[in-house]
Amino acid sequence: MATCAVVGINWGDEGKGRMVDLLAADCGAVVRYQGGSNAGHTVINQYGKFALNLLPSGIFTEGVINVLGNGTVIDLEHLCGEIQKLRAAGVKITGENLKISDRAILVFPFHKAQDALEEARLKDAKYGSTKRGIGPVYGDKYLKKGIMAGELLLPEYLKAHLQGVLEWKNLTIQNVYGEKPYELNDMLAWAETFGAPLKEHICDTGKVLHEAHRAGKKILFEAQLGALRDIDFGIYPYTSSSSPLAAYAPIGSGAPDMKVDSVVGVVKAYSSCVGEGPFVAEWFGEDADALREAGGEYGAATGRPRRVGPFDLVATRYGVRVQGATELALTKLDVLSYMEKIPVCVAYELNSKRTDEFPITPMLSAAKPIVEYMEGWNCDISSVREFKDLPKAAREYVLFLEKELCCPIPYVSVGASRNDIILR
Repeated sequence: MATCAVVGINWGDEGKGRMVDLLAADCGAVVRYQGGSNAGHTVINQYGKFALNLLPSGIFTEGVINVLGNGTVIDLEHLCGEIQKLRAAGVKITGENLKISDRAILVFPFHKAQDALEEARLKDAKYGSTKRGIGPVYGDKYLKKGIMAGELLLPEYLKAHLQGVLEWKNLTIQNVYGEKPYELNDMLAWAETFGAPLKEHICDTGKVLHEAHRAGKKILFEAQLGALRDIDFGIYPYTSSSSPLAAYAPIGSGAPDMKVDSVVGVVKAYSSCVGEGPFVAEWFGEDADALREAGGEYGAATGRPRRVGPFDLVATRYGVRVQGATELALTKLDVLSYMEKIPVCVAYELNSKRTDEFPITPMLSAAKPIVEYMEGWNCDISSVREFKDLPKAAREYVLFLEKELCCPIPYVSVGASRNDIILR
């Protein structure tokens, strides 16, 4: 009756989707517990290659219940489109294997509009939003102006509630941004068009998870983004609007009384980052271009080029700590095969002093990376499946990171597909 959280250790895009897809085979339920369609979890398996934005990455595994918990925010239109794409590829999605919390908050078109309008207003001071309405809808949730998924099952209540929300929301749309107000009938029609196909999936997900847990099934919690984008402990305000920490998983899933038994932290063999905010180890120019191309570093959700750099021990140690990681999955080790020397950011220089501590955002901007180099292996390792068969330099790199992070690394990914993995 174990529970496990698969979480990001750094800025997101670490490869959580491929790890959930791998581990889902031993689970009874996979739960997305926070975030919305701004996620981009890339999965490659027998069905093809997919960038999942909302659907849990266990959706490909037969017999697994996939849950969108109360901590998520759901764009009905986007979710319908995502389901349609997977069904077209032969993936079975029914009311039995996909459950949507009746307490999850809905993302409406006016949330996405507000997101884009605010980013445009901020200009060079923008936060790097995906413009999918995530910040505005989480703001509405905590202002107690959110619409719950369960309200789709109560049309008269939904109509009255949405009318009041729109009266309030249009004050901002019209008077702050100078845009046309949103009409109640239009929003009700949108909710019916995209909500109707999803009604069979809406339920009390806490009850579903408790029943699965009592039946002895393993629960896998799937996070979006990483520790450094957490609203409380990340590089605020350049963060997500929810908590991708493992500690939040039971709350956001619908079963707050459950505990997380193990935490698999996912981290790349180098650093990458989508969006704004300080990124101490960032590379620029030809070195950045080479690493970006070698790793295919473009956002799965947005297509934006990712910022890249060497492995950052300072940021990663911090991520391991705040996530409470019990083990790590190191992804994209194969990408480093073109390098003769492997760079590692081992510490920061801050105020002319060396530090191993990850500071708050205002101090990060003044930090400089202290970089050391390890031997490269200069050969293709993508077909290796046993740790002992890796080149000596590759093994030493993994063992060095394991020692410095004080956390075991039982999973080493050497490719994007489900089985491109070394299990130590």
